[in-house]
Amino acid sequence: MGNQEEKEGGSIQRRSFLSGSVAAAVTAASLAAGTTTAAAKGTAAALKVGAGRAAIGFPASLLPLDGFTTVHDDLYVRVLLLESGSDRVALAVLDLTSISAEAIAAMRAIIAEATGVASADIVVTVTHTFSAPHVQAASSSAGAAQYVEQIKQATSTAVAAAVEGLRPARVGFGTGRCDVNVNRDVLTADGWWLGTGEAGPSDKSVGVTRFDDANGDPIAVLVNYAVQSSVMMESVMASGDLPITADLAGATVRHVEEQYGDDVVGFFLVGSCGDQAPAFRSKRYVIDKDRKWSQTDAKDAGWILLTVQGERLGTEVVRVAQTIRTSPGSTASEVRLVTDSVTVDTTAAGHPTAPTKTYDFTPTGTAEVPIWVLRVGEGVFVGVSPELSTDTALDIRKHSPFAHTAVMSMLEGGAKNMAEARSYARITYEAMDSSYAKGAAETVAAKIADVLHELR
Repeated sequence: MGNQEEKEGGSIQRRSFLSGSVAAAVTAASLAAGTTTAAAKGTAAALKVGAGRAAIGFPASLLPLDGFTTVHDDLYVRVLLLESGSDRVALAVLDLTSISAEAIAAMRAIIAEATGVASADIVVTVTHTFSAPHVQAASSSAGAAQYVEQIKQATSTAVAAAVEGLRPARVGFGTGRCDVNVNRDVLTADGWWLGTGEAGPSDKSVGVTRFDDANGDPIAVLVNYAVQSSVMMESVMASGDLPITADLAGATVRHVEEQYGDDVVGFFLVGSCGDQAPAFRSKRYVIDKDRKWSQTDAKDAGWILLTVQGERLGTEVVRVAQTIRTSPGSTASEVRLVTDSVTVDTTAAGHPTAPTKTYDFTPTGTAEVPIWVLRVGEGVFVGVSPELSTDTALDIRKHSPFAHTAVMSMLEGGAKNMAEARSYARITYEAMDSSYAKGAAETVAAKIADVLHELR
């Protein structure tokens, strides 16, 4: 049961669905009896939050899969439930590179059944670790079908824990700074390519959100940071194994969860990662004095790079989280999910394997880019499917009326890069890899600013 309001002349949708049997603030019986909710009376409803996590199983029969031969550390499904009166939203975060629409639909069905949250109010995203098998359609192979089943099982376990732990909560926000990301665009003798672009723009800010229960004990810690989880990307061990790992996102969240204990769930919300790589990678591009590029692999030694950078970012997340004072006030309890979309020009996506000084960005038409905005009290989480770049995220935050604005990439399983205009002039990897034309990122940023101001 629910209601939906659509803005006249626009595409903004605001959905408000009544919760199901799980910790529902209002039951169907009370509605039938004509009970008036707090929201209907014009008073703020209490915020409720639940969080759960579960590892995705990789039985021996599933490996090798997509080239991966062993598991170094677990990939997780994490689920966050948010409730304020009749407004209920679920956020599912997976330690994956990407995920198919089919698997997302299966996850949504599981979460909706367990929580009563409408499918349209379930937001699915990935941490974008490159050291995880791609999720293909279950019909493509027996291995793919088994993989999807493992993801579904982990989703069921995670959402059950979130439902069980749903309780009155309060929220607070903080911002820190950490230098474990770097711009990956470097000018070589043959054009712009991937490397360590120290002079390029890089957003070092770390957005932290903490949810506490009524006693002030943490329930969940959310971190928003602009970096790809690619420390171990394509790095082959001395044994010849290609390992599965949650990489930098996993190492960061693992540090946070170890500091707070098993009852607290950490969530990594990948930010404007399109042009941002970890500062130190196991398999990396090296540029010599003549601006010639090559690759080298640290192999097993790469795990040290991952551990150190994960601890560094995780330590800053914990430091900031400890300074946050969560608020039980009426403003902090508001939960609202807004969806919108904007039309942008498209181009033929390339498959760049080397730098070039000439490239034909062939127009192919237009496409609709969905936008998700989740408001929780005085904070907003803005997300799109494409990988945004640093300048785009900075522009979104600059024009946001909210003090805490987390910019997210990789929603709905992710999409190709959406580079800023400068990348097309430089012919960077992000521009060649994109299916979006020059100016698309700026169009999306402007639309998000309009949505945020209307929501405010």
